[in-house]
Amino acid sequence: MTTETLATENAGRRAGRIGGIDLSLPVLAATAAFLALLIGLPMGWLAYYAVTDRAGAPTLVNFTTLASDPAFTEPLVTTLILCVSVAVAAAAVASPIAWLVARTDLPARRTIRVLMTASFVTPPFLGAIAWEILAAPNSGILNRWWRDLSGSADPLFDIYTLPGLAFVISCYTAPYVFVLVANALDRIPADLEDAAGILGAGRWRTAVTVTVPLVTPAILAGALIAFLQAMTLFGSPAILALPAGFHTVTTKIFSFFQYPPRPQLAAAAALPLLAVTVLLLTAQARLLGRRGYTVVGGKSGEPRRLALGRLKVPALALVLGVLSLPLMLPYAALLKAAVSSFPGAPFVIENLTWKHVNFVFVEFSQTRKAFWNTLVLALGTATLGTVLALVIAYLTARRAIAGSRILEFLATAPVAIPGIVLGVGLFLSYTRPPLALYGTLWILLLAFLTIELPIAFQQLRSSFRAVHPELEEASRILGAGRLKTLARITAPLLKSGVVAAWCFIFIGVVRELSAAIMLFTANTKVLSVVIYDLNESGDLGAIAVLGTVMLLITFAVVGFANWISGVGSGVRLRGG
Repeated sequence: MTTETLATENAGRRAGRIGGIDLSLPVLAATAAFLALLIGLPMGWLAYYAVTDRAGAPTLVNFTTLASDPAFTEPLVTTLILCVSVAVAAAAVASPIAWLVARTDLPARRTIRVLMTASFVTPPFLGAIAWEILAAPNSGILNRWWRDLSGSADPLFDIYTLPGLAFVISCYTAPYVFVLVANALDRIPADLEDAAGILGAGRWRTAVTVTVPLVTPAILAGALIAFLQAMTLFGSPAILALPAGFHTVTTKIFSFFQYPPRPQLAAAAALPLLAVTVLLLTAQARLLGRRGYTVVGGKSGEPRRLALGRLKVPALALVLGVLSLPLMLPYAALLKAAVSSFPGAPFVIENLTWKHVNFVFVEFSQTRKAFWNTLVLALGTATLGTVLALVIAYLTARRAIAGSRILEFLATAPVAIPGIVLGVGLFLSYTRPPLALYGTLWILLLAFLTIELPIAFQQLRSSFRAVHPELEEASRILGAGRLKTLARITAPLLKSGVVAAWCFIFIGVVRELSAAIMLFTANTKVLSVVIYDLNESGDLGAIAVLGTVMLLITFAVVGFANWISGVGSGVRLRGG
């Protein structure tokens, strides 16, 4: 053995060691403990407050109070109606569009896919504000046009109603159904449809009797996700339901922290929401896990696209009309409101102004602080979350420590925690010593890290499948510890996945409102909270400016992630 080889081996053995001790396993174990604390502490305090009174004595009176109080049972019924309406509407609209894009010769199919998934970038609360500008009964742009054209004194639309709220939420939940159904259609082997054709079935009959049954689990799973989104959203109901005089579950939970605060009732109301969320996600996973066919013998051919013939133009018009609801109309409304003297003013040169831009960036004292807080939190959470997700994905993919399956569960568990519920749990956890973090950016960092960790973890866990363990084993044979192997070998091979995960988290932090609204103080406001506050005061012009800047930031990050991912292993980031 040569001197150079011995030197290399000795240097490798020293890597990751201090005083001859390999620190890899202690550091990895500490990471696992931090994750358990990150998830377990707020959920533990939430459960504790739900079953105790103000003196700390065990009781179930919080639940009985909620069950017997019409002020809470009415929001429950309203939320149920809202969720069912959104689930049905999202599935009914998105499923046909997914079929047109995946199985017909509809023009611009690739562009339509991009636009459908691009609506993920739009925060639902910002979409609700845009539809305020469009369809408020008195000042809405569409209602003003209607009055000018028809001479009617009555509005055509009233967004401050339960149907109006269901419509707006459906606009931003339909893409979930679209993605699931389109992906399911893409995976159906052409052989199955070809077999139906050989037996005499026409293309339309094949679609109804073969294709639709195979994608039904994906449709139901998408409808469950739409149901879940409608149930857990805070921003859209707060913006559209509260002015109309009714509550949903999330706005009612928020109201329990208004003066006088009732944290025990908030915790008791949050636990059932958490339980229902877990059940819905479990049902969705089981639906997507079903298999209605098995491919034997090789790769299936590409599916034959159905020729639309004379229906091609009407179908394209229909799809573009649907896309205008979450994208074109709201974006146009925000841009118009940003540069007009008031949102409903005619779009002519005389009404154009820069006063809203000047107010936001020169006069409004909260803008600079909110941008700084948002940037610090987005960068910090994205960086820390990506490192944490990378380590956890490594531990679970390589089964590096005992209990890796439990670790995998903890990393994905926050998916089942609605933002408003997590906000309640964190508020209860960090308002007392020794971790009195309320009033600092740290509590928001923990909230955003918990909420965004699952999506980064899923992204990186998928990326690990492309890296063969033998590459890491070779590094460890040469003496490198697990941490050094992860940093020097594995992470560079996962570059595109790491960048995509970082961008996912960054975008999620910029658009998060549900948890932030529970945890902010005057010095820790973020962009989403400032927009919400401005909506309370009715300053739609300033909101439009801030909302446009928020969209530009998120689209720029998405574009950067797509470019980086395209250069790397092909992991795609679509719309946040």
